[in-house]
Amino acid sequence: MAKSALITIQNCRIENSRNTLVPNISWTMNEGENWLVIGPNGGGKADFLNALAGMPGIKITPNAGDLMSLYSNTFGSSTEIVSLERAARIIQEERDNDESDYIEGGVDIGRTARMFIAQALWEDCKKGNPLPPQAYEIDNRPEIELTGIKKILDRGLKYLSTGEIRRTLLARALMSGKKLLILSDPFAGLDAKSRKIIFDFIAQGPQNQALILGMERWHEIPDTITHVIEFANKEISFCGPRADYEKKLASRENQLAMTEEEEKAFKELFGEPLRPLRQAQGPQGLEAQEESETPLVQMTNVNVSWSENHVLRDLSWTVNKGEHWLIQGPNGSGKTTLLELITGDNMQVFCNDVKLFGKKRGSGETIWDIKKRLGIVSYRLHVEYRMLGGTSLLNVIISGFRDSIGLYEAAKDSEIALAKKWLALGGFGGRENESFGNISYGEQRAILILRSAVKSPELLILDEPCHGLDENFRTKILHLMELIGQGGTTTMLHVTHDPSEILKCERHVLQLCPDSEPMYSIKNL
Repeated sequence: MAKSALITIQNCRIENSRNTLVPNISWTMNEGENWLVIGPNGGGKADFLNALAGMPGIKITPNAGDLMSLYSNTFGSSTEIVSLERAARIIQEERDNDESDYIEGGVDIGRTARMFIAQALWEDCKKGNPLPPQAYEIDNRPEIELTGIKKILDRGLKYLSTGEIRRTLLARALMSGKKLLILSDPFAGLDAKSRKIIFDFIAQGPQNQALILGMERWHEIPDTITHVIEFANKEISFCGPRADYEKKLASRENQLAMTEEEEKAFKELFGEPLRPLRQAQGPQGLEAQEESETPLVQMTNVNVSWSENHVLRDLSWTVNKGEHWLIQGPNGSGKTTLLELITGDNMQVFCNDVKLFGKKRGSGETIWDIKKRLGIVSYRLHVEYRMLGGTSLLNVIISGFRDSIGLYEAAKDSEIALAKKWLALGGFGGRENESFGNISYGEQRAILILRSAVKSPELLILDEPCHGLDENFRTKILHLMELIGQGGTTTMLHVTHDPSEILKCERHVLQLCPDSEPMYSIKNL
């Protein structure tokens, strides 16, 4: 008996308001099939998922004049997507709507997780009306229990960690009643416990919902996945049963490792731009020796809290030059908060004893004095750059020299030349004039990693740097990070939940433990 088609795409294209993104696509999803969508960053996978989900500004369009061209989707608008890009859009909306400047006390927490979920359940909530009584009865719903967000329901979305907002998105999707659930890279940013919860959920299959799973790389693929569609170079490179795709993967040669030429090019680039400047302007003799012995970061009995939620309590931690630290802890344990005390993005640094490069925060230094010595890759930075989506890739890289979000002064010829070399090293050669907002989330992440390294910073802060990266980019970036760790110029602070991303050079571990006393532990490997 033939299966009924749920989605049929025949001789269509995927486009936005400006360009055709995928020129030709044909694909059918039948009843009883669970599909995995996979492929390299920028290959068309994200375009396909966003178009299926009905994301603003992108759609699947039949080709005019082609009698065989057809697009039929039985789910219609009853589709919900959970993705890194969707999470970034939500945070961007919260910042766009922030009214802290007009509120007495200066704090606008924005939408809470409870409000965000309620907006999917009750139409009146979308109009800014007060929450109905039933919104305060969702705490014990099975979807809330599954995703583990009960404790954060009344916290503002903008204050949630990456993992927490992903789990909030999933809870909303499950409770929305939508018939098609699209999970794009669902394990990114989740701690081990949360990853297992989501994996088990996918493995069992959501009740009364069809499922499409998007992944950047072939790992942690539940057995419930029956079929695979792969995109590369803006076209379908495979479409068929899972078993056939696994055979194809086994036959492919491993071309992920960095070549000797690439490694040599990186070593020539990293450390060179600022070395002459440091030699000319840096301290000499005894003063230089004292500075080399000064801790880069020194925190003493640091406490950070939001309302009654203690994020960090009595934390004392020192980072010396050449000590590469791995920072771990479950979602919501305070990892990002800890890093934002260093980057200047958390104002509670001024009521704590925090020294950076030997100087206490709040003792007269400007944020620019600090950022000129830092390289940063974070979710916050990614969101801020997405708000300036029209910036060219070249200018994004050059802004790394200026410590700015965007570029507001003419670039020097030397900066342009170096930026082009970095783009070529990252696999973006010849694409320097492309817009940051028009490339995939994973490609954006790779660009921001290159931006963080261009000035050979003294301290490199990497908060889940491999979010959204495909296997090729991920392997290359981890190799670059290891080379940085071996170089002796830069000290790294690295947050990751993925054990396979831990580097050999990371010999120091700060573990945040929110449910124990003390709330952290330190060990040397």
